[in-house]
Amino acid sequence: MAERKPKADQPEPTFEEALSEVEAIIERIETGQSGLERSIGEYEKGVRLLARCRSLLKDAQQRIEDVTGKLEEGGTGD
Repeated sequence: MAERKPKADQPEPTFEEALSEVEAIIERIETGQSGLERSIGEYEKGVRLLARCRSLLKDAQQRIEDVTGKLEEGGTGD
């Protein structure tokens, strides 16, 4: 089964969109709504979406640390 990747003209999902889709995938797999092959494909998609979520969380954490560092230095964070 070929791995499906987002098309170049489609934006990456937001954190909320990716998390919502992961939750939907889990529901479909747990309830047996998909056969084995489709479940494997869904699982692979879920792994990609979770990687996206982790990346977005890491970026958010870095931004927070940057702002906090500026505040501690006496800056305004602008």
